[in-house]
Amino acid sequence: QVQLVESGGGLVQPGGSLRLSCVASGGRKPMDWYRQAPGKERELVARIISGDRTNYADSVKGRFTISRDNAKTTMYLQMNSLKPEDTAVYYCRTVGGYWGQGTQVTVSS
Repeated sequence: QVQLVESGGGLVQPGGSLRLSCVASGGRKPMDWYRQAPGKERELVARIISGDRTNYADSVKGRFTISRDNAKTTMYLQMNSLKPEDTAVYYCRTVGGYWGQGTQVTVSS
């Protein structure tokens, strides 16, 4: 059974940082971070394509960094210089399309 558990969300002031984690079990590698803000569609934030190749949404380039541990079971999203528009529920997704339950990120003063 594939399970993903995200953590690390919270309330942070604009300009602050958070690090999200996604732990995957059940044999599927986590590869994507998505987010969904209230009233908006879920959007891809960052993706591990293969090895060191990554892809980012234009809105987060230069501020967010996606990474994965060597065992390929834990994925991270380092988020720096956070903005109020980054407020959303953040989800990880595995190869094969399994989703976690999400973790709330709120950027507000």
